[in-house]
Amino acid sequence: MTESTRDADVAFIEALAELLRDKDLNEIEVMREYGEDDSLTVRVSRGFPPVAATAVAAAPVAAAAPAAAPVAAAAPAAALAAAPATADASPAAVDDPASHPGAVTSPMVGTVYMQAEPGTPPFISVGASVSEGDTLLIVEAMKTMNHIPAPKAGTVKRILVEDGAAVEFGAPLVIIE
Repeated sequence: MTESTRDADVAFIEALAELLRDKDLNEIEVMREYGEDDSLTVRVSRGFPPVAATAVAAAPVAAAAPAAAPVAAAAPAAALAAAPATADASPAAVDDPASHPGAVTSPMVGTVYMQAEPGTPPFISVGASVSEGDTLLIVEAMKTMNHIPAPKAGTVKRILVEDGAAVEFGAPLVIIE
């Protein structure tokens, strides 16, 4: 595979991921044929990894509600049914973090890094003010460090991922209000 073919394939996959997000699709699969014996089949899906759902299921419900990691769509409903209702519980605290209006989601599959390099302070912390365009964190994909910018100015209310964690496309990373 030549470098230009690989770059074109990466651009194609990124365009499919953007199409998936823009059209609010759950999955898209495309096959490209380059020649008789050369093709590329790509499937892009919005699913979350089952590992995250297992981790949340093992955690106590009281601790999972305010600081939950990204979970599968069925897990928040199960947590809501099992958790007692409290007068001060806000809808944002119990809903799926990806549906929160201030959620910043991952534009790609990769590994999250909270700081530019080990030993340096993290880009953000809970309660920190951010301006539009500030780097929130880095998602490494295919040995490329992708800075994830704040889409709007506000205050970081929740950080939903840990340093070094693997994330899927569309997974909620941070809540900014």
